[in-house]
Amino acid sequence: MSLFSIFVVAALFLSLCDSFKGPHVICDVYPKDLYVEQNSSVEIVCQTSCSNNGKVFWTLNGIHISESLSKTINATHTVLSLRNFTQSSAAVQCHSSYGDQLLGGVTIRTYCKKKIFYILSISIACHSCHDITVFTCFFFFAAKPKNITCVLHYDVNKPNGVPKLFTCSWEHHMDSSQTNYTILNNSSVEICKSQGVNCTHNSTRLADDILDYMYFFNSYTIKVRAKTQYWETDSDPYVFDPHSITKINPPKNLKITPSSEHLSVKWDPDEPRCQVKYYKTSEPDKAPEVLWTNPSDFSISVFTIEEVESCINYNVSVRCASERGLWSEWSPEKTAFTKLSRSRIRMGLWRKVAELGKNGKRKVHLMWKGIPSTCREAFLVKQVAYNDNTTTGNYTYTSCGSSSCDVDVDHRSHRLYLTVSDSGALLDSVYVPAVGDASLPEVWSIKTTKSRMRGVIQVSWNVSEKPVSSYIIDWTHDGCRYFWKETTFTNATLFGLLHRTPYNITVTPLFNNISGHSIHANPFCSSMGVPEDIDVKVEEVDDKSAFVKWDIKSQNPCNDVDTYTIFYEAQGLQHNVSVSGSEDGVWLKDLKPNTHYNVRVQATGDNETNMSSKVHFITNKYDPRLIKALSICGGILVVLVLSIGLTCAVQWKKFNDKPVPNPRLSSVAKWLTQSHAKVEGFFQPTTDQIENQVVTGKTQRNRGAPLTPVRNGNDCDTSFSSLQENEPEERFSETSETQLLSSPEGSMVFSSSQSSPYRSQDTAEPLLEKPSKSDLGKKQEKTPMKSLYISLNMFEQSDVR
Repeated sequence: MSLFSIFVVAALFLSLCDSFKGPHVICDVYPKDLYVEQNSSVEIVCQTSCSNNGKVFWTLNGIHISESLSKTINATHTVLSLRNFTQSSAAVQCHSSYGDQLLGGVTIRTYCKKKIFYILSISIACHSCHDITVFTCFFFFAAKPKNITCVLHYDVNKPNGVPKLFTCSWEHHMDSSQTNYTILNNSSVEICKSQGVNCTHNSTRLADDILDYMYFFNSYTIKVRAKTQYWETDSDPYVFDPHSITKINPPKNLKITPSSEHLSVKWDPDEPRCQVKYYKTSEPDKAPEVLWTNPSDFSISVFTIEEVESCINYNVSVRCASERGLWSEWSPEKTAFTKLSRSRIRMGLWRKVAELGKNGKRKVHLMWKGIPSTCREAFLVKQVAYNDNTTTGNYTYTSCGSSSCDVDVDHRSHRLYLTVSDSGALLDSVYVPAVGDASLPEVWSIKTTKSRMRGVIQVSWNVSEKPVSSYIIDWTHDGCRYFWKETTFTNATLFGLLHRTPYNITVTPLFNNISGHSIHANPFCSSMGVPEDIDVKVEEVDDKSAFVKWDIKSQNPCNDVDTYTIFYEAQGLQHNVSVSGSEDGVWLKDLKPNTHYNVRVQATGDNETNMSSKVHFITNKYDPRLIKALSICGGILVVLVLSIGLTCAVQWKKFNDKPVPNPRLSSVAKWLTQSHAKVEGFFQPTTDQIENQVVTGKTQRNRGAPLTPVRNGNDCDTSFSSLQENEPEERFSETSETQLLSSPEGSMVFSSSQSSPYRSQDTAEPLLEKPSKSDLGKKQEKTPMKSLYISLNMFEQSDVR
């Protein structure tokens, strides 16, 4: 019969009840406190007898449910169908739209099991309340307890023997907080009680005969009874073998002894079956290894764990079980640290040999890899020297650290042995050749190239002329930490190098575990990159151009820039120009005058870029070259004006400083008649007046005068003013008081004793006046033509210049 059919039957019963009620009717929702499987369907009935008016509607946790999910069966009953119900708990209520009346409600809870067994119990009761008969019908659905498990076990603080504790647990898909549970045996004897889904019987509190009786039987049956005030149900019988559910206590006295190859585990078992669990302490989330053991001696057990690594902490625990019983709990874990084992590591030993010093010693830097850094062992280096491939018998020991060691050797060949200090176990050895040993193999011409991948260097070299079994290539970037590997080829690829770091690389040939002479390569960069810091400066700014210069402040030698791109921006517009990586500056052209610009420089190379910070500048309003040209022209003009002014001033000063002719220093003279023309004459001063003089050429030269009036025959000096024959001749008055003086050379001079500003001209001035025509006529008849000369030597010979 389906659940809905049951609800219909219940509704009929309720209708029957309603026929006996009389005038008082009730409203309610049933079934109550549903416990259903998730994703199942639920149907709930609402009795609406108390509310004949108004429409019925449903709410789920206070939210209206769609009317399509509700179906009215008759005038007093409405059924709500909920499909695929998934909520863990929900309150469903029935309402009437008339006055928003609450008619009833129910709580639905879900569980995740696929199946559930129901027991349907129907009881019909009629009650009398205040002389009103009430007939109520109840429907209860209860599931059986199931999945029962039980165990017989011991008190941890007591020895094993007959178990003193019996514990069972089960599953029940009902509200266990309101349910009382009882464990009963097949004779319905109560073993223990509980209000939860587990129960433990302790023989110290109850009669011991229950557990004693149970333990000595091969089969035992129990059941679990669940009971509430409304219903009671029993589980299916649970049959078990007491020995198969017996669980002993964990092993005790666990002891772990580490060695170089394994871990030895010891414990005190009480049962023959045991398991050993171990795992690395550093990997707690990794599944542990579990090993089985069947000890032959039941009094004590020893087990060896072989698969362990060197120098690692392991956590170890053990559990045991009886022949047919359950496994005990794991014993408390103990931690053990393994020792170094040569067979479990990949040892690598190498050396770097320095040049022979003045003290005759060479420093050898011995280094190894493969030994875990967690190892606690101390190491020793044993030095064995060779003379002509024969050991000297003298050994030297040097204590070393955990990963390297420095020893001193002489010029002879040596072999260095690395051993464990406490056990003396040999780990590895390396050969150091003698200085200048020409019999050893040697490598020539090493070559390094950069790969396309970052942090990778490819190395190649020529084959040695002597037999070689393999090559050791080592590299370092700081001279302290070395890396090396062995290869049988004449080339190698080095991976995992630091970015933009120069490396020193060395190749050494090997033959029969004897190393030859090494060859070194020049420092080579693992990869190239752009500088991290680019300092940008604007050194020169014009109105339409600017010179931008940048400087690389990186000290890394592995810088390589393919191109520089200069980005400059103004007024929201961005421009760029690119130059080669060898440039360190560029002129930005076609800029706008009086404009603010932002400049950045981006370096690009080896698939990476780096951008500098912004630098600001403002272009000039005018071309500074024009201002400079105007300044230069103005300066030249000023200099020119000053030069001209200075020249004029000097000339003016010279003009002002020239001596003015003084008339008092002048003389008047005339030549004799034509009969005296052939006589050379010179103006001579009178004997009574030294001031009035006619200067001859000789006296003029003695005085140093600039000009001398001379007339020799028809020739006449150009420094004199002469009256030309075609001009009117000045004539002298015969009545003049001028006296004609005759010098011994025949020269004539006029002189006067009267005071006059002109020497020898006071009486001669009337003769210079133009005579009348009548006078001229007369004179022409009586006096022959004469020439008049005036001396220009009128400058004082004193301080006047």
